[in-house]
Amino acid sequence: MKAIVTYFLILFLVLTGTRTYCQSDVTDTDPVTITRILFVLDASRSMSGKWQGETKFAIARTIMSQILDSISELDNVQVALRVYGHTKNFPPQNCDDTRLEVPFEDNNENKIKFRLKQLSPKGTSPIASSLLKTSNDFTTCKNCRNIVILITDGIEECGGDICEVSTALQKKGIFLKPFIIGIGRDTHEVYDCAGQYFNAANKEEFSKALKVIITKVLSKTSLQVNLLDQYNRPTVSNINMTFINKRTGDIEYNIVHTLNSKGYPDTLHPDQLINYDIIVNTIPPGRIDSVVLSEGKHTTVSLQCPQGSLLVKLSGQPKSDFNPAIIVKEHNNPNLLNTQYLRESVDYTADKYDLTILTLPPIYLKGIEIEPDNQTKIEIESPGICAVQKSIKGYGSIYSLEGNKQKWVINFGSNSNFTESMYLQPGKYRLVFRSKYSMQSATTIEREFSIKPEKTTRIKL
Repeated sequence: MKAIVTYFLILFLVLTGTRTYCQSDVTDTDPVTITRILFVLDASRSMSGKWQGETKFAIARTIMSQILDSISELDNVQVALRVYGHTKNFPPQNCDDTRLEVPFEDNNENKIKFRLKQLSPKGTSPIASSLLKTSNDFTTCKNCRNIVILITDGIEECGGDICEVSTALQKKGIFLKPFIIGIGRDTHEVYDCAGQYFNAANKEEFSKALKVIITKVLSKTSLQVNLLDQYNRPTVSNINMTFINKRTGDIEYNIVHTLNSKGYPDTLHPDQLINYDIIVNTIPPGRIDSVVLSEGKHTTVSLQCPQGSLLVKLSGQPKSDFNPAIIVKEHNNPNLLNTQYLRESVDYTADKYDLTILTLPPIYLKGIEIEPDNQTKIEIESPGICAVQKSIKGYGSIYSLEGNKQKWVINFGSNSNFTESMYLQPGKYRLVFRSKYSMQSATTIEREFSIKPEKTTRIKL
């Protein structure tokens, strides 16, 4: 008993708190995270069987009481007790025999110990139903980590699907991946899909398994994410990283990558009970799959993402209201990657890209190479203004001219009977127009004109 208490007192001293924050620098104003541990204990008739000189239930009660004594020394930890198979004798089988005996509250360890002394095994094993009802045991709490520890010597006896229930509750965020201790016989094939299974072949292994679980739940781990430049140095930073729970697919954290005062990637402290896929939100995004953390250990993961930047600007001094969007795609990939604007410098992972600059007409640039630690500057000619003067609505179009070929640029005229002005890139154009009220195609007007940078060309119809 004394050795176990000492073990957990030492554990308590090395813990820095069970916070779910990823950042290493946590301020005094941050809310404290409470770790809530729900023991789900088997009290079915089989737990009255002899095991190493005592009943299984008596051994479970003794070891749990020792653990509760240790937990009572820790801050920011709450415990509760749900029991099944203890209120109705078997036979007949009663599959509703599950109850929350002691709910979560501060300093209730003695209540649980007292209640354990009053219970005795009697009935059947509605394990899936018991897990399902834990959703009501964990009351709403914004700053809580919910842990389930199932202690049993058998398997489901009421037809429920333990794995299906466990997965559903994890996806809903009711609890993290549960821990299961199997007493007396190895049933890992039944429980591996539901949580992390520990086989307790004897009393000593049972006690050790419970200590290991509490250590896993409460110990602090750390993570360093290295975003590597072209020289494999972890210098890339200031990029949001999205931590995704690999089991449920839910987003657990968003955190902007930071270099500390020494220029190294900041140390993070995500919850060690979750395996993560990390999306590094560079352009395009990078991904680090299957990050597994170990309690008490520092894990380092890396991603190659050398960065360069892209800047598109105009020659000359165009008017301030001219600011076309620039569509950026990965080279030979039809999917939109990003949209930026003139005079805006945007970082991209070093690679080749295809650009569409939404001038009139659009400018298409393929295979633009962005090099690491460099800015790729693209300069296009400043547009001119085409002012179409008219006093009547109509149907008009403007085409760009290349030799004997014309290419549509824009339609105009149907919504206004006043002068219409538009920015066009320098070049040769053809205007085609017919009055809305003319009943003869022969009244169609054609005009050819040129646009020069920063100049206005007026066309009177």
